[in-house]
Amino acid sequence: MRARRTLSVTVSVCFAASLLAACGSGGSSTTNNGGTQETDNAERGGTLNILGTSDVDYMDPNVSYYSLGYLNLRMWSRQLFSYPSEEGHVTESAPDLATEIPTKDNGGISDDAMTYTIHIRDGVMWNSSPARAVVAQDIVRGIERTCNPYQPFGGIPDFATLIKGYQGFCDGFAKVDPTAKAMADYIRGNEISGVKAVDDTTLKFTLNSPATYFVDMLAMPAFSAAPEEWLDYRPASSELADHLLSDGAYQVESWNPTKEIVYTRNPAWDPDTDPLHAAYVDKIVVDQTVAQDSIQQRLETGTDAADMTFGDGPPQSQLPRLMSSGDDNLVIGETSSTNPYVVFNMVSPNNGKALQDVQVRQALEQAMNRDDLIQVLGGPKLNNPLTHVLPESILGSQDISPYDFDPDQAKATLAKAGYAKGLTLKFLYRPSSDASKKAFQTVQQNLSDIGVKVEGVESPDADFYTKYLQVPDVAKRGVWDLALSGWGSDWFGDAALSYFKPLFYGKAAFPPIGSNFGFYESAATNKLIDQAASASTEDESSKLWAEADQAVMDDAPFFPITNPKDARYHAAQVHNTIYMPTYQSFDPTNVWLESGHQGG
Repeated sequence: MRARRTLSVTVSVCFAASLLAACGSGGSSTTNNGGTQETDNAERGGTLNILGTSDVDYMDPNVSYYSLGYLNLRMWSRQLFSYPSEEGHVTESAPDLATEIPTKDNGGISDDAMTYTIHIRDGVMWNSSPARAVVAQDIVRGIERTCNPYQPFGGIPDFATLIKGYQGFCDGFAKVDPTAKAMADYIRGNEISGVKAVDDTTLKFTLNSPATYFVDMLAMPAFSAAPEEWLDYRPASSELADHLLSDGAYQVESWNPTKEIVYTRNPAWDPDTDPLHAAYVDKIVVDQTVAQDSIQQRLETGTDAADMTFGDGPPQSQLPRLMSSGDDNLVIGETSSTNPYVVFNMVSPNNGKALQDVQVRQALEQAMNRDDLIQVLGGPKLNNPLTHVLPESILGSQDISPYDFDPDQAKATLAKAGYAKGLTLKFLYRPSSDASKKAFQTVQQNLSDIGVKVEGVESPDADFYTKYLQVPDVAKRGVWDLALSGWGSDWFGDAALSYFKPLFYGKAAFPPIGSNFGFYESAATNKLIDQAASASTEDESSKLWAEADQAVMDDAPFFPITNPKDARYHAAQVHNTIYMPTYQSFDPTNVWLESGHQGG
């Protein structure tokens, strides 16, 4: 999910508690519905075998923006701050490359809260030949790469106007020819005034306005370090993927897209410099060619060649059995997401540009049965309905339900818009996902009841975002009218900005810069977003985010379905299986395999 961006539609269970509510840290063996903490008797060694149907979006930390991409980066790329695989603290930013969380008391945050000074750990190394230290300038370079004109980072709207000088740097970058040399020359010849390497181990950020969530924002992989060598290649390219350098616990030994990723230990990694990645196993192999049903069967049989999943949870058909049996290997993890949702393509030329008409979109809102969709996504015990933008755990969420399920009213609304004879809409979905396929079929049936014909547009998992939703021309040509996507917050708690800026902030969030896949544009909504983002108090920002939520729903650019929990399953030999919301997975860098069952 995206972070941020969810690459796979998940099976889910709803929840009411805040994601930031700490419930204590684990010792030798503790368990809750977020997994089991087992570290005291951890075994080292072996090969962790991960099975899935999907691939990463990009093998580039400054560009990747989806849950599987983030899971991949957890193995070999480190950020200033990241999330500990520790029960009760999985959504709390912790120092990774940084030595400590900056505060006013320790001098890391200025009195006006506009300047952040961050120190980097000594001894963190690139696996170059010879190995060399990761320095502050590497992080500056990584941030500069995010807005490259070849393949920019999808979450740029989160911070484009927050960091001083960033927008101006990117405006200039957008005019550069997207060749490796031209982009490298621009980076070497220009700078972001608000991002400075004071010396090799000191970074200084200057903001345009205070942002209490800035440290949490810096946990996004977009703020990862990038070595000088990467400027020889276009960002997110296959050429770069063949020449990666690692500063994490593992390195990418090989990547065969849509087939396999192999990670081995990074010989330059020093565990004494890494508080977040224990790296118990010696090797990690991701097989991306296994069907969802087959994955579940292999995990339950106890074979040493199947340990955990890469993307998909258990099939919906298997969940009732697993839950009723109290299977200890099933973990129900908390999320902070709207996943899945149906996005409306407002630039589609189909049906005389019908989806540009708010009444048509409102008719679709009234015609889709959220209860039916929740049933095929795992049922009401596994999903709470979400009827607006912000999940309950996010500041500014309010309990509103603007559109009741009412097919008769939907028909009347559609007729009022001039489409009494109905429409034909194209629905983009991923047939490899049981949830995605059943959701498409449910929407197809619901809309047929109001005279709207829905045709399926099938996409392989690996192409869904990179060849469809992230490509503006595909939407503008009317290849799709409706699509099943998902979103998770880029950080937690005070994170409404990470919903509204990437998804609903008009042109500034259009793909590929943002994830406003339906090309929604509203000056009134943009104004509310700006006001909420710069509010001086939490109460004020909460009120404004709620108003922005209402404004978006009035315009009906998407149909929210559920704020889920996420079901994940692991084989019996896998231990320390704490669910990590950011990765929609257990953390491969912190699980371990019991002796005698360590793969191969």
